[in-house]
Amino acid sequence: MSLRVLVACKRVVDFAVKPRVNATQTAVDTKTVKHSMNPFDEIAVEEAVKLKEAKQAASIVAVSCGPAKCQEVLRTALAMGADSAVHVECEDDGNGLLQPLAVAKLLQKTAEKEKADLIILGKQAIDDDASQTGQMLAGLLKWPQATFASKVEILESGKKVQVTREIDGGMETVSAPLPAVITADLRLNEPRYATLPNIMKAKKKPLSKLTPADLGVDIKPRIETLKVAEPPVRQGGRIVESVDELVTLLKKDGVV
Repeated sequence: MSLRVLVACKRVVDFAVKPRVNATQTAVDTKTVKHSMNPFDEIAVEEAVKLKEAKQAASIVAVSCGPAKCQEVLRTALAMGADSAVHVECEDDGNGLLQPLAVAKLLQKTAEKEKADLIILGKQAIDDDASQTGQMLAGLLKWPQATFASKVEILESGKKVQVTREIDGGMETVSAPLPAVITADLRLNEPRYATLPNIMKAKKKPLSKLTPADLGVDIKPRIETLKVAEPPVRQGGRIVESVDELVTLLKKDGVV
């Protein structure tokens, strides 16, 4: 098959790091902590690589939008099996400059430039938990979308995609003609580790750079964050001896 798959890769604070609010209470402190690829995007890269290994895709382009350090996650994607990468370099002011709509517009223009047939990205990023970019991207491209995918199958010789997704009542299977946008859920697969030989090979794979201006996209934020604060410290519980005591305490606290 000649499908060209585009995969979005966001650089986020590593999932193992406990985030802290910065001194000005405008955002989470990102300057001194470890970063890595968004886990859901890593799942998206793995799915694209699996499609290529099954000969259901011809090539994979990894894309990341953000500061220069985003090239780290692109090299990881290349080491996992992507063929080439595109870095849309944007200045990072530490206050969430790139919002979902801006990212969706940058991915739209990149997908058109790369002539993508299928776009896979994580269902959400673990830093802002917005879960909006994939849906906005599908709307901008006027492509069908399948969100929260737990299984992806390419059918009819690359003309159609079938996706199994989780819903409140269980599982749902949907199909759509290609091109399409898919967002990856946690249960879609388990990403592989990049081996040392593949990490070395990734250094020789093509990585091109673009700017929002090159793509004709205005990334100016449309939402202003007024204040970011730590959640209140959880109060300790207590053990009661009887239901009557529990009800009395709940009434005293105004809960019932």
